[in-house]
Amino acid sequence: MKIKEIRAFPIDVTPPTKTQPRVPQLPGDTSFVSPMRRYPEFSKAETSPGRGNWSRTACVVTAEDGTWGFGMSLFSGPVTSLINDHLGPMLEGQDCMAIEKMWDIMQRSTNAFGTAGLVSYAISAVDNALWDLKGKVLERPVYELMGGPQKEKIFCYASCTDMSYGVENSIEWFLELGFKAVKLFVPHGPEENIEGLRKNEEMVAKTREQVGDDVEIAVDSWISMNVEYAVRLAEALRPYRIKWLEDSFTPEDLGSYTHLRRRVPYQTIATGEHWYSLQPFAFACANGLVDILQPDPQWVGGVTGVMKICHMAQAHGVSVISHAGMNYPFGQHVSFAMPAIMWGERSEGVSPPGVPLEERVALPGTPVIKDGYLVPSDAPGFGFEFSKEWLEERAT
Repeated sequence: MKIKEIRAFPIDVTPPTKTQPRVPQLPGDTSFVSPMRRYPEFSKAETSPGRGNWSRTACVVTAEDGTWGFGMSLFSGPVTSLINDHLGPMLEGQDCMAIEKMWDIMQRSTNAFGTAGLVSYAISAVDNALWDLKGKVLERPVYELMGGPQKEKIFCYASCTDMSYGVENSIEWFLELGFKAVKLFVPHGPEENIEGLRKNEEMVAKTREQVGDDVEIAVDSWISMNVEYAVRLAEALRPYRIKWLEDSFTPEDLGSYTHLRRRVPYQTIATGEHWYSLQPFAFACANGLVDILQPDPQWVGGVTGVMKICHMAQAHGVSVISHAGMNYPFGQHVSFAMPAIMWGERSEGVSPPGVPLEERVALPGTPVIKDGYLVPSDAPGFGFEFSKEWLEERAT
């Protein structure tokens, strides 16, 4: 069956929250560290890298018989144009089963103007829509098309990306929800010198005291460190037995991971959410730069890209955790099927203290974490439970 149409458009799928959080939001700037922290006038969340002034991108791929699949990514302004003006017209008329071929076409056709970055977001939205379409046509869940379930359920951790309710309050809520692992984001970077370093350590120390010895803690420094500061941070946090130190350097700075590995060989290192396509993951695996790869299925080239990275990682004895993988079915299905993926991340704030996870579902049909574990939907495709009309209502 051929592809009839590929269309992308901006969309807002922010879930409406009915339950009032049980604690108020804190005043002032409660954002975590970013590369722009050295410029205070641009350091607030709305002007930090990774936000932009665009909504999400929706992508709908429709087959000749009217069956359609859905994919999603970020940065609607440039990404919708890349899909509607370049990728879509090129793939229309292709066999909707030939996902490997179409992924290769998208990669090769964008080499001249850069497969990484915004192009990778566009490829991801199309690729995920193709998988959803294929599952619907074959009437099977996507994870079965990837090889079937590799695990009974996915162990999940909660990332404290929303610090506006107070880290201690959010961690308390995560524990109530049944999570046995959490991730903290450091608020202070190299620009704040030893005072900021001590505040980072204090946050981790308080969290370790709060969660006890049986809950894992990971620490994210969101592409904002230099080698010296990352080394000092790792040394300061060593007594608190963190699971990993994440995303220390800007995406292109692979060399600094070599130095970090040499300087703190005891520390488990994770990164990759801001890496695109296969090449940086291949380099990291071949050179032993990190222990955990973190590709995002809505950024790295879709679940096809994540699958390829998982196979690469497995050959090198490296683990994979899909960035934000438990937020949406795309990451849920690939995590369920891939042996290299041991854990799943729930981020985007998880939920404010006291607000049930069910109220934080952005796309109807997305399963919710129960007692720290998740099982994907076994419905066809990714198991979405919405219509094209529902999408059109949310188009911006």
